[in-house]
Amino acid sequence: MNHLLIFLTTFLFVYMLTFLIRKLATRWNFIDKPEERKYHTEPTALMGGIGVLLGILFGCCITWVICKALLPDSKFIISYLIGLVLVSLLGLYDDRYGLKPRTKFAIQALTALIFVFGAEFQGLLFNEFLSVPIFLFWMVGLMNALNFLDNMDGISSGIAAILSLAFFAVGILTGNHFLSLFSIIFIASCLGFLLHNFHPAKIFLGDAGSMLIGYTLGALGIMSVKQLIVDNGNINLTVLLPVLILSYAIFDISLVSLTRSRDGRYVFEGGKDHSTHRIGTATGSVRVTAIMVYLINIVVVLVSLIVYKTNDPFLTLIVTIIFAGSFLFFGDKLDKIPVVITKNQLKSDK
Repeated sequence: MNHLLIFLTTFLFVYMLTFLIRKLATRWNFIDKPEERKYHTEPTALMGGIGVLLGILFGCCITWVICKALLPDSKFIISYLIGLVLVSLLGLYDDRYGLKPRTKFAIQALTALIFVFGAEFQGLLFNEFLSVPIFLFWMVGLMNALNFLDNMDGISSGIAAILSLAFFAVGILTGNHFLSLFSIIFIASCLGFLLHNFHPAKIFLGDAGSMLIGYTLGALGIMSVKQLIVDNGNINLTVLLPVLILSYAIFDISLVSLTRSRDGRYVFEGGKDHSTHRIGTATGSVRVTAIMVYLINIVVVLVSLIVYKTNDPFLTLIVTIIFAGSFLFFGDKLDKIPVVITKNQLKSDK
């Protein structure tokens, strides 16, 4: 009942709040205008990520009042929320004024470090000399992966809700109520926003929202790794579970980075060459594309949970290899679909 109550109140809060945010974004000129490198054709409100941020804060407060589930993990929640607010402000500034990639990377790394050290995860994988670089790469990579994926109506928020269901299930199956409650807050926030963001979108997440989503999924992944280590009593290949769960996001940023590097284009400039754009070209529909991507991620989550239930390190390794091979095959097929190469990606000597 606690899970259901927290989900419903958070979902309704974000859904209703987003109407107000849409009006404020228009009044304050936080508008994403159509450009060659963008997929939408009509000016659309930004600041959707602020609704998700406030939804998470609201959900945490409600959880605290209802069952005080956050008390045992106060270090986690405090460090997480500090980083969450910082990354949201970074994204909001980038939405309005723009930032160079190096500056974004530096602040993203700072938020990841605040979380890892504040929540005392720095020694989780053997020692801090291994844990800190791995978790830093993990969280910064996911912030940018979800930022890359936020390129079509309903994609990032829909994927985030689906993937978080896996972490919710891990929390339920292990009796980790903090993980399950925290996941359900995030799911409710994403779904409350998704109703405004599904095609045709009335508002976009913006960088403030897409990086927030990547940051939160990274945090949930690290929490699940801690739970896996507690369950097994040691570190083994089952800690690859978060990599399996988030494999589609990893696939998309890898596809974009590799094809742009191969073709001599700027990697971190926006464009219409993501996996979603290629699927959209093949299907001819934004909605069908979103549903296809949702289905892929649902399959990924279900397989990942089956692997988790077996608790077999060898099976985890085999499935990881199968996933990698499947995405390599899928990426090769998508690479053959024509895409629009926008001018901002071209280097001066091209």
